Amino acid sequence: MKTNMLTGVKEIARRAKVSTGTVDRVIHGRKGVSEETKNKILVIMKELDYQPNILARRLASKKVLHFASLIPAVSSETEFWKAPIKGIEFAEAEIRQFGIVVDKYFYDQNDKESFVKQSKEILKNNIDGILVAPIFMDECLAFSKECSQAKVPQVFINSDIPYDSRLSYIGPDLFQSGHLSAHMINYLVKKGDKILIVNISKEIDSYHHLLRKEEGFISYFKDHEKKVNIIKTDITTQTDYRSVEAKLKEVFSEHSDIKAIFVTNSRVFSVAQYIEKYNLNHLFLVGYDFLTESIAQLKRGTIDFLICQKPQEQGYKGIMALYQSVVLNTHVEATHFMPIDIITKENYKSYSN
Repeated sequence: MKTNMLTGVKEIARRAKVSTGTVDRVIHGRKGVSEETKNKILVIMKELDYQPNILARRLASKKVLHFASLIPAVSSETEFWKAPIKGIEFAEAEIRQFGIVVDKYFYDQNDKESFVKQSKEILKNNIDGILVAPIFMDECLAFSKECSQAKVPQVFINSDIPYDSRLSYIGPDLFQSGHLSAHMINYLVKKGDKILIVNISKEIDSYHHLLRKEEGFISYFKDHEKKVNIIKTDITTQTDYRSVEAKLKEVFSEHSDIKAIFVTNSRVFSVAQYIEKYNLNHLFLVGYDFLTESIAQLKRGTIDFLICQKPQEQGYKGIMALYQSVVLNTHVEATHFMPIDIITKENYKSYSN
């Protein structure tokens, strides 16, 4: 018989002089095969240009695969997390036909305990992969280690944590996004000018992604040896507008000559509200994310630039990375940095989030 007619698990097993079960274990990356036998089988598969029809097997199988997502819930403070949820739902719609379900879990981004509670709930279930938007460093690391012990592949989006066992990170280069923000502000400040960095988060000590942006921002001026006067304020007790207003009043009473403001997250619209209310439109304002409130401020010129990193695409790509690894058994890029998009009132209408 011709080679193309023989190509299949039985032919590979015949040539390798092993059982079809051994070939099947190699194809699906399971243990129990010696390195020598594994390499022999892989060489034969390459010679025959064998491509296992994994999708057909999934369709024939009655087993349902469960992926889980664990991200912050949409809150009254910010609608940012609507975008990743939408991306997750788009991905789920594409792969549902192959017997895959995405179980969605949400936590309060201002409450560590809500993350811990949801992570424990997830570990009670038999999941085949998880997408996580990590915010709280210690709690996320503890959860990741438990997932690794259970051999559950993990994909992180929006922010990364230093953990070697994750499958992939899909999101912005946080340091470089802070660096870029400083580069834009650099064009209008002179030596000695004051720049205000604003972090708005109840759990600022745990929000490593905000601090990483801050590091990138400060690093830019150090790298370019431009001695500006950087002031920082952390709004942590409450993050509603009244709290933001009260804190900014304190800062401006002491530093009335601030030239520019860098807000490290999507709550830039709260700072923009303050600028508008107190007629401080001479201030240059840079912040994050393509949200309805921020776009309105961008159109009015209160916000000068928004840095965006396609959160909807992050959610979509995160689920698809699990699908590629778990179902298709194909390589997944360990780090996939999203583009750093600069949005202005001139280009926001054509921007796709």
